[in-house]
Amino acid sequence: MTGAIARDAATGSVLIDPNKCVHCTACEMTCPFEVIRFDEDAMGPEGKVVAIKCDNCIDRLRAGGQPACADVCQNGAILYDKPTASSAAAMRPAAEKPGKISLGISLFQILAMFRRGIYYTYLSVYLRHFLGLSVTETTLFVTVPLIVNIIFQTLVWGAFSDKRQLRRTLIIWGEFLAGIGTVGVWYAHTLTDSYTAAGYVIIIGLSVIEAFWSMSNIGWTALIADIYRYKDRMKVQGRLAGIGGIGRFGGVWIGGLLYDGLGAQYAGWGFHNGPLFFIAAGAMLISIIPILFVPEGGIRRERHQPVASIVAPDNNSTSMFLIFLIGMIFVNFGKNSVAVMQTQYLMLESGFDVTSQLLSRLINTQSVALILTGLAAGWIARLIGTGYALLTGAAMAVGALVLLATAGSLDLIYLSNVLSGSAEALILASSYAFVSILIPPMRRARLFGLFNATFFVSWALAGTLVTGPITDILITSGAVEEFAYRIAFASAGAMTLIGLFIHGLLVFNLKPKNV
Repeated sequence: MTGAIARDAATGSVLIDPNKCVHCTACEMTCPFEVIRFDEDAMGPEGKVVAIKCDNCIDRLRAGGQPACADVCQNGAILYDKPTASSAAAMRPAAEKPGKISLGISLFQILAMFRRGIYYTYLSVYLRHFLGLSVTETTLFVTVPLIVNIIFQTLVWGAFSDKRQLRRTLIIWGEFLAGIGTVGVWYAHTLTDSYTAAGYVIIIGLSVIEAFWSMSNIGWTALIADIYRYKDRMKVQGRLAGIGGIGRFGGVWIGGLLYDGLGAQYAGWGFHNGPLFFIAAGAMLISIIPILFVPEGGIRRERHQPVASIVAPDNNSTSMFLIFLIGMIFVNFGKNSVAVMQTQYLMLESGFDVTSQLLSRLINTQSVALILTGLAAGWIARLIGTGYALLTGAAMAVGALVLLATAGSLDLIYLSNVLSGSAEALILASSYAFVSILIPPMRRARLFGLFNATFFVSWALAGTLVTGPITDILITSGAVEEFAYRIAFASAGAMTLIGLFIHGLLVFNLKPKNV
């Protein structure tokens, strides 16, 4: 440590020496009152960006006076005195206080993961085994919509959110429009007698929906960073991942029951006749209610003055951000490239040939692991640090993919899902906390759009470009379907391993030492 920040022995004020500051951001990350920002200091070297904060008018204090703001305030609103437990608590951001905000965020996360449990577990099975699309074509129902999502996040809604500092408003409109659109997609895909055409109607329809649903995605990501401090973000994201796992558990369970109409209808009935589309749409519309209990968010001028000087990142922090994104591309593309294909693989007649009900139990093993690990994420971060938590999650993801590629029994598939769920919780929580320190608050929405891109697009782009074609080429060449899927899973593990290596370099060599 440079010793740039210290407490003045005579007055008790915390002071920053601009000549010693190296802009490592450690003080900003640990400050409980969020009062540290970065800019040039008139008392420091010209052109050097350093940490700055109020020094309580130190010269006045040393002369026996008090800060100028306390002197000139006519209403007694500003007092200079030793802090008490109650006054210190009042100074902290309101978002860390329990209550309706935490409840609103938690309920929204449950509903968001509920609909994902339905979509990502069973829709690919419907497209593949009912509508007859190829493996690569089934990945398009995620790839194309999420590419649209990322384009609109980064080029439209991210810039709009940063300019207007609106978060909750975007979430509400995004969920409303996506809910209405989901019902429209179901209806449109029933208008054609061609199963292949119906599959592409779903893909195109979901792509149109994502242009608006991306409003909710970017608003949500920036909102969490707005209302929670860095030191709390991994704990909060871990808790949300765990709570969201409850929603996903419910979505997978409902999907398993209704996919074949409780076993009384044909496989695919839940999507073909609409119940699963309607339930997903209802979850989106209902999710608007809890989000009304959450503040608008945004970086408010009254909390940070001057706004333009909250962060002025140097070349080192920019390099760290780019390296981090590259690592996330490999980690997310590897572990998520099999998300669409795994359910198809498990239901293969030449493989495990599981029923939709058994599939729901297998996938919900992930959900349980996600819940438990997510709830423990805050403790894990305190124990080993955010960076090492990220590496642990990536290593577990590699292990899960290796097991999936080599498993000869359902017991090993269960173990693979346990590792996968735990990895998802750790990676989601730690990566969000890690990247949040690299992003200037006033550019949160736009840069979080790039971070989100590594996650959203990974759900199927790697499947469309890598694991899907590998599977289709091997099947076309005469390979057994089960073997083709296993090779694809192994390639996904290799991608994740590359990301683990990149993040290892970042954690051990480039990151701030206390992260």
